[in-house]
Amino acid sequence: MEQQLIERIVPDTSIIIQGFLSEKIKKNEIKANEIIIHEAVLAELEHQANAGKAIGFLGLDEIKRIKQLTEEKEFQLTFKGARPRAAEIRHASLGEIDALIRQLAYEDDATLITSDKVQSEVALAKGMKVFYFKRPEAAIKKLRLEKFFDETTMSVHLRENVMPIAKKGMPGKMEFVPLRKKVLDQEEIQEISREIIEDTKLRKDGFIEIERMGSTIIQLGKFRIVITRPPFSDGWEITAVRPVRRLSLEDYKLSEKLMKRVAEQAEGILVAGAPGMGKTTFAQALAEFYASKDKIVKTVEAPRDLILPDAITQYSISHGDAQEIHDILLLSRPDYTIFDEMRNTDDFKLFADLRLAGVGMVGVVHATNPIDAIQRFIGRVEMGVIPQVIDTVVFIKNGFINEVLSLQMTVKVPSGMTEADLSRPVVVVNDFETGKLEYEIYSYGEQTVVIPVQERGAKTATHKLAADTIKNYFGRYAREIEVDVIADNKCIVYVPGEHIAKIIGKQGKNIEKIEQDLGISIDVRELDSGERQAGKNEEAKNELPYQIDTKKNSVLFDLGINMQHKDVDVYVGDEFILTAKAGKTGLIKIKKSNNIGRMIIKAMNSGQKVRILA
Repeated sequence: MEQQLIERIVPDTSIIIQGFLSEKIKKNEIKANEIIIHEAVLAELEHQANAGKAIGFLGLDEIKRIKQLTEEKEFQLTFKGARPRAAEIRHASLGEIDALIRQLAYEDDATLITSDKVQSEVALAKGMKVFYFKRPEAAIKKLRLEKFFDETTMSVHLRENVMPIAKKGMPGKMEFVPLRKKVLDQEEIQEISREIIEDTKLRKDGFIEIERMGSTIIQLGKFRIVITRPPFSDGWEITAVRPVRRLSLEDYKLSEKLMKRVAEQAEGILVAGAPGMGKTTFAQALAEFYASKDKIVKTVEAPRDLILPDAITQYSISHGDAQEIHDILLLSRPDYTIFDEMRNTDDFKLFADLRLAGVGMVGVVHATNPIDAIQRFIGRVEMGVIPQVIDTVVFIKNGFINEVLSLQMTVKVPSGMTEADLSRPVVVVNDFETGKLEYEIYSYGEQTVVIPVQERGAKTATHKLAADTIKNYFGRYAREIEVDVIADNKCIVYVPGEHIAKIIGKQGKNIEKIEQDLGISIDVRELDSGERQAGKNEEAKNELPYQIDTKKNSVLFDLGINMQHKDVDVYVGDEFILTAKAGKTGLIKIKKSNNIGRMIIKAMNSGQKVRILA
């Protein structure tokens, strides 16, 4: 480029922030006798720096570089103009500061240098001398940051006074690799930061997503970049993350059952996993899958780091709020919305609200195991609506699907409880592929609890010890005995049918004494009767009519003379209570004072149905 000889230069804020002027002077592309910086530029940069924004610090650094070049390049640096008022600084985006800078250039007959197209056009309209600098698209060079990446690099971690380090490999197989022996000094890391922010402002695929006191979050092409600086951090630091692979849904080799669920039914999906395990990659594959099925798909992200086709609109919640996102999504009527990186209560409430409004939702959350993802909704939404908000949880580990859970609501006695009147609404969480019950979520007192359900047939050491003790006790009544401890306070004892009456005793006195001795509720059943099979088919038995009579000390069930000496099963609702033998007149008598009698009285008082099957 030919050297431009200029008597006086007045740069505006845009050219200072982007660092163009010092670069042009250093390369001898611009030579001036005097550079005049308006006090308004300093005031605006000071305001940005006090607000903790990176562009403020980078602009001040550029002025320092220009100052250092004054002797080498033989020009004078002066500051002129009145410091703007606070209102003018606050309204800088409306052109107040730009107007002050133009006025100074006009009065001093200086050349205005800017990279702001609007500023340039206004100056030309006033007949001023102006240079408009815009980096041509073809001249965009490779960022210094990109030189730290290769095809296997997942993330790069740069910190002042520390060697640059990269995390390389794939999810689940990563290692930290030093990139060079020389440490990064503050000047170098600030220069890298300035270059990143400058390119973000120039490129169409660059966004400053969040700017706070001491931190800046940027999405630049495929890179998600976090810049922190004092006082927020104890030194300048840059963390840049980039996806190392892009997968389609077919690459995950979903089972036919899960593929059908995702394609036809699942509309409240949680994609969970630890950081770096591949959650976002799977969510991206889901978004592309739904878009390929002619569905309207949109995303809610902070920052926008999903790499998606142009047909999918990506919204940034950082530049809006929950209410705006809610209104836009309901009015635009998407079939599916991908909510990437749900972090705070507002995110979870927005997810639930949109799902209950009928929008298909896919949410991405950090979790160390699948149930943790569900627990993050507890306390943020009502327990009763959780299965309506979430129906499928896909847990990603080491880049692949590790486990899938499904949720539904039912009313039942929670596992481990035995009293029928403890029935309540329970959210059951099952392994999606096997249907095995994994967890139960229900209200206990004033708390909502998540209880892992012990695998059927698995016995604790305590239960085994209890079973041996009970078996030894019943050895006085029969030689063949089997004991199944189904809870800490309940067991089933199987003995040959001819011994049952003796064990129960007259009016249940004997079994009541046994229960007191052993401190556990006991059901006595016939050995090899088939009742002890877990999948017992109650429907194969007939429900018997009866007349009930409540005496002072007992409850009488009259089954009729046809049922004399017959064994029957007594149920409260769907819960088995005991097996009893009708007397010679078809009468079953249960004493009110024992445990079974108290359960039946309580059930009758609460309106529950007592059923007798044979």
